[in-house]
Amino acid sequence: MPAAASKKSFRKKRLVLLGATGSIGESTLKVLRAHRDKLELVAVAGRTNCAKLDAIAREFHVQHVGVFDEAAAHAAKKSGLFAGRKMHVGPAGLEELARLPAGDMVVAAVVGTLGLKPTLAAIKAGKDIALANKEILVLAGQFVMAAAKKHGVAVVPLDSEHNAVFQCLDGERREDVAKLLLTASGGPFRDYKRQQMAAVTPAAALKHPNWNMGPKVTIDSSTMANKGLEVIEAHWLFGLPAERIEVVVHPQSIVHSMVQFVDGSIIAQLSPPSMTFPIQHSLLYPGRADGVTPTLDFRKKLSLDFRPPNLDLFPCLRLAYEALRAEGAAPGAFNAANEVAVAAFLENRISYLDIPRIIEATLNRLPAVRLRNIDDVLDADADARLRAAEVVKKIKKR
Repeated sequence: MPAAASKKSFRKKRLVLLGATGSIGESTLKVLRAHRDKLELVAVAGRTNCAKLDAIAREFHVQHVGVFDEAAAHAAKKSGLFAGRKMHVGPAGLEELARLPAGDMVVAAVVGTLGLKPTLAAIKAGKDIALANKEILVLAGQFVMAAAKKHGVAVVPLDSEHNAVFQCLDGERREDVAKLLLTASGGPFRDYKRQQMAAVTPAAALKHPNWNMGPKVTIDSSTMANKGLEVIEAHWLFGLPAERIEVVVHPQSIVHSMVQFVDGSIIAQLSPPSMTFPIQHSLLYPGRADGVTPTLDFRKKLSLDFRPPNLDLFPCLRLAYEALRAEGAAPGAFNAANEVAVAAFLENRISYLDIPRIIEATLNRLPAVRLRNIDDVLDADADARLRAAEVVKKIKKR
C-alpha cells in the first residue's frame, strides 16, 4: 500500500515542479493559480522549452530553474533567459532541485527514466512526492517504495487512475481490499476489428476521444500499453499482486478507478476527464478546496458503460501482466521496448501492429536479471532498449 500522508492540519505547501512545460505541468499550474493561498511554487524544471519555462518562472516568481538539456540551457543563458535566477543544469541539476531545502513536495512529472534519480533524491531528502511519472515505479518500484518507507515520505499518486484508488482507500482497512479495478477508455480503436488496426496511422492514433495528453502517452492509450504500465505501477503503490488488479474498459472516462472489498462492496471515484482533479487532490491532500474545472452535473443525462478489455486486440496489456508476473527486469524491459516501438511508429518506420510484436520479441530475448540497485535498473533499461532497437531494424514496415 502507498506511503500515505498523515492527516495533519493543512498548511501552505511549497512545490518543486519537475516537468513544468508538459501537459501535466500545465494542469498543475492551473491548480496553482487557483490556490496561491495554499500552494507556492519554489522551483521548476523542463527539458528544452526554455522560453516557456522562463515565462512560468516569471509568473510565479520562481528563483530556481532546472533545464535538463545542457545545450538548451547554454542557449537560454546566452539569450538572457532566466536572468536573476539560479539555473540548475542537466541530470545533476534536477537532483539539486529535488533536494531543495525550500521545497516540501516534489511533483515528479518528467517523462521516462529521467525522473528516477531526482525522485529518489527527493525521497532521501525527506520530500513528499506527487507521482505522475509511471516509469519510475515500473522500472524501480521496489527501490522507490522501500526508500519512501525508510524516510517516512508520502508517495501520493497523481495519475487519475491511481489517485482514484488512493481516494477510494482513504480511511479503509487494507486487509479488507479484495481487488482494484482500473478503468481504461479503450482509446480511439476500442471498437475496431483487427484488420482495421493494421491500417492505423500515427495521425489517427494521436486523436484520443477523451483526454488531451502528450504524443507518447496518447499512443500508449490507444494500444493499452499505458494501462499495462498502470497495472505495474498499482502493484507497487498498493502492494497487490497482478491477480488482484483488474482492468475495465469504460469509454466515458468518468469513473477513474474502483476498489472492491471483501464483502463485495465497490467504491468508485468519479470526475470529468480532466487532470486538474487528481492533481489538485494530490497537492492539497489531506485537505480539499474548490475545484478549478466544472464537475459532473447529475441533473443531466449521464451514461456509464463498462466491459472487459479484449486482450487479443490489445496484446500490450497482456504483455504488461506477463512482465509483472516475471518480475526482475521484465517490467522495465516492457517499458523500454514500448518506448522504442512507439518512437519508431511515430517516425513511420513500423506499423501500428508492430508495437506489441517488438515488445514481445524484446521480452522473449530478455535474460534473467536480478536487480540489486538503481545502477542495475538503468543497465537493464539500456540493454532492453538496444534489444528492442535490433528488433525494429529487422521489421519491414507493412
